[in-house]
Amino acid sequence: MRISQSDEGGSRQTDAPAGRKSRVRAFMALCVLIAIVGGLIVWQPEDLALWIKALHIVAVISWMAGLLYMPRLFIYHTDAEPGSPTSETFKVMEQRLLTVIMRPAMMITWALGLYLAWSVYGFQGGWLHTKILAVILLTGVHLHYADAVRRFSQDGTRRTARYWRLMNEVPTVLMIVIVILVVVKPF
Repeated sequence: MRISQSDEGGSRQTDAPAGRKSRVRAFMALCVLIAIVGGLIVWQPEDLALWIKALHIVAVISWMAGLLYMPRLFIYHTDAEPGSPTSETFKVMEQRLLTVIMRPAMMITWALGLYLAWSVYGFQGGWLHTKILAVILLTGVHLHYADAVRRFSQDGTRRTARYWRLMNEVPTVLMIVIVILVVVKPF
């Protein structure tokens, strides 16, 4: 895999200004989401749970996108020589994916999901308990990826590309289980 870099004075996506812009955009998006949720809670529409559910689904999609993309970055990063320009680019990509997309999306997913579990279902139902367990496992995968980002950033020990290919399947399996539990509510 080749990472193109502009040496003609153009702004690179790995530069500090680009990182600041990404963080500002992510912060603004988070503020907008918080304002929407706050406005909905104040407004108290009859279908508040549906609004919260829609925002929960958006957060889940964002979190899952990161959980499915991160192992792909790890696969390519594993093949890059530690300290090389390519490795340094992957470090920036992994860190931004984790902090700008995945972590906020996970926190929003949890907050809105727990609100729905309490307000709509009263934390009742075997399917809901199983779903929460699956989301806890998904959070464990997220934390494992965060640890890998830290290890890669320190040029520490690396797992094999084969390992990351297998780890790429774990969020997919958990997502399938969660969707079936939510839609079918088998028990």
